[in-house]
Amino acid sequence: MEIDYQIRYSKRKTLNITVERDRQIVVHAPEHLSSEKINSIVLSKKDWICSKLLNTQKYPVTSDNKEFISGETLMYLGRNYKLAISENDIECIDFDQQFKISKNNQTIANTLFKKWYKAKAMEKILPLATEFAANLGVRFNECKISDMRYRWGSCTPQNNLNFNWRIIKAPLFVIRYIVVHELIHLIESNHTPQFWNILSIQTPDYQKSRDWLKKNGHLLEVDF
Repeated sequence: MEIDYQIRYSKRKTLNITVERDRQIVVHAPEHLSSEKINSIVLSKKDWICSKLLNTQKYPVTSDNKEFISGETLMYLGRNYKLAISENDIECIDFDQQFKISKNNQTIANTLFKKWYKAKAMEKILPLATEFAANLGVRFNECKISDMRYRWGSCTPQNNLNFNWRIIKAPLFVIRYIVVHELIHLIESNHTPQFWNILSIQTPDYQKSRDWLKKNGHLLEVDF
């Protein structure tokens, strides 16, 4: 198991590792500690981290449990919208303050909704990434929507941005925070004081977004 974690530097004297509600591993480290030393400590705690991630009571394992019947709700941009099954032919997904799919497509609803959500995610995320990249004076190569698990976004050494399609279910201010967060990694790879300072300038309400994810992140983990 490869351990993927974030480092948050501060003036603290000791290192502390936490597993967030969305299974994100966060290392709170003293400013003087090298990344090599941090990685060594994290690897030494691998068994403990794995046990935390496998704790289904605190970090429940979610599953696809939608039956895709009329009256069920699906989350989109922070709100729940009802689903209606139509006798009419609908090619994919119809959305206008409620979701509609054709009765003929009920058996493939999971596939249709995932395709729809991914398209909407790209539609919302790419303009945000372009706008804030310009604000920050950085460039990214590609912006991809993927089927990541336990992470909302990532920035690769090749300057590619990857985003979990499930974040399109979150409010727009949360999506904006996630996008800006990853873009700042093009400037500062670790979560240093400089990183958080830049973030606070670009998204002054970032703590509100972090709080929302901590409280509601598990809702996004369920596919639908």
